[in-house]
Amino acid sequence: MPASRLAAPHFSFLFCLAVLAGCATLPPSADSSVARRITTLLPADAVLIGEQHDAPEHHVIEREAVDALVARGRLAALTLEMAEEGNGTGHLPTDATEEQVRIALSWNDKAWPWADYGPAVMAAVRAGVPVVGANLPRARMKDAMADVSLDAQLSDGARHAQQKAVREGHCNLLPEAQIGPMTRIQIARDRAMAQAVVKAQQPGKTVLLIAGAGHVLRSLGVPQHLPSDMKLASVQLLATASATPDGPTSDYDSIWPTPPLPPQDYCAGVKRPA
Repeated sequence: MPASRLAAPHFSFLFCLAVLAGCATLPPSADSSVARRITTLLPADAVLIGEQHDAPEHHVIEREAVDALVARGRLAALTLEMAEEGNGTGHLPTDATEEQVRIALSWNDKAWPWADYGPAVMAAVRAGVPVVGANLPRARMKDAMADVSLDAQLSDGARHAQQKAVREGHCNLLPEAQIGPMTRIQIARDRAMAQAVVKAQQPGKTVLLIAGAGHVLRSLGVPQHLPSDMKLASVQLLATASATPDGPTSDYDSIWPTPPLPPQDYCAGVKRPA
């Protein structure tokens, strides 16, 4: 299970402590508010939607975003953090079964419940739009941990911010010696997702990426690894009771607030390894 389900919910680390051991909707309207919001982001080569993984409303929005882009004939591909690079549905017919789709994506239902993501995935498949795994394969994570060249992929400030996120995302339980290597995995995952987005581009269409909100931060996530001439929009889905601006910030092009979730301590019960 991703550490994001244990700790800071907007960062998802499929490796978490295991690596160290070896390894509700937006208000209804006559026309979808999501469709209208998507329209305000277009034209765009890519729309990056950053979710909180345990927020049910966010999965509804993702399905509506797929529908909105399909309705405009604009969806080039649906790319996912939730499936690994090298997996995809491009070879499947539009009437493929959910089981065939899960197999094509090598779907890990324990980490990413199909009930949450299946509706958006199947909407793309039914529309004849490829669904593409974008995440760094688990088999390459150990190599990424040792790849010091990844340190130079972010500025010093962005790398330090990513290191802070790694600490907090693992409940401040990681030994300090692991912070650098684990940060490299995070950078490698963002690079892999960016490469998937670039490969899926089609002229005049939009690639949709669904990932944790930390991955779509303009300052240190996937946008850092995309071509500078790519027109993109980064959206944070934010479960909050606070008034939140629905417009550009330093980290996202738009923030879409959703109803708050019950308070939850994601680190409760997580113990420091012996």
